[in-house]
Amino acid sequence: MNPASILLVITRRIGPQARIGVLVFAGTEGVLHGNPDIDHILTIPERPSRRDHFAFIRKIWRQYDLALSAIPGDRPTLYAWAAGRSRIGTLQPNRTSAWKTWLLDQHIPFDDNNTHTVAMALQVGQLLDIPLVTRVVPPSAKLPGHLPPKQPFAVLHPYPKFNYKMWNEANWIELAQALQKKGLQVLLTGGPDAAEVACCARIAEASGATSLAGHLSLGQTGTLLRQANLFVGPDTAVTHIAAATGIPTVALFGPTNPVKWGPWPAEWPKLESPWQRVGSAHQGNVYLLQGIADCVPCHLEGCEGKESSFSRCLQEIPTAHVLDAVSCLLAE
Repeated sequence: MNPASILLVITRRIGPQARIGVLVFAGTEGVLHGNPDIDHILTIPERPSRRDHFAFIRKIWRQYDLALSAIPGDRPTLYAWAAGRSRIGTLQPNRTSAWKTWLLDQHIPFDDNNTHTVAMALQVGQLLDIPLVTRVVPPSAKLPGHLPPKQPFAVLHPYPKFNYKMWNEANWIELAQALQKKGLQVLLTGGPDAAEVACCARIAEASGATSLAGHLSLGQTGTLLRQANLFVGPDTAVTHIAAATGIPTVALFGPTNPVKWGPWPAEWPKLESPWQRVGSAHQGNVYLLQGIADCVPCHLEGCEGKESSFSRCLQEIPTAHVLDAVSCLLAE
């Protein structure tokens, strides 16, 4: 097969001489900006109206020689079937999905526990018998004129989307102060959400760091990270971007399964996950620091099992443990 146009359907999470398009949920496309391998990006709302849903299917109908769905959900499979004259995808084993097998020309079983997300997507590509490339391409965009700073600097990303992935503000303040004593200017990154901007402003005011929350796109954040000396962040998109740039990256993990979702080190060469399920570890440019508790990782959304709750395993990680991880990375 030598398709001239390819659509990759990877709505849920986003990371030859053919025209390659990528379909993602609206609002997540920033992580793909500046990727030289992508010709165009298509977006669809996470919850479109029925009218918009069918209008989108009409728009993409058989527009591609090949469509690949890296997500086993109903909509990604349907979009791949609609868009591609040939279709490849993933299917959840042991679930009622016979109708999806009719829509796909080839498929592989989707593993949500023991296969890393990057490796899972690459296995779809291997059905095409193409060379394995394990490098993750971070986004990029031109920075404002005052960035990056001229002196060595660290980037901290204190505010994830969900409370259950959050470290506490007092620790971020303590960490920022300690890094400045090491001679690093500290920049805080974050999105435009009011709560996120306010959190970074409080940390900046208390620690002497500089907050850039709400001022940079994901592409600009990727460019900034490429020139940083250090990054520390929770289980969030910016942490994965930092790992992909190759800079020293400390990732704070609690209830989430690292085998599946740990940051992919910049030079990781194989499909096996870089991470074990339990315990902190150092692989390449990434130090994954896991909270300590008998229940870790519980795979739950916080100790109360809901997005608004917090995770004690994360909240109780001492700043000293993070600084030890920083010292380990910077010593290299």
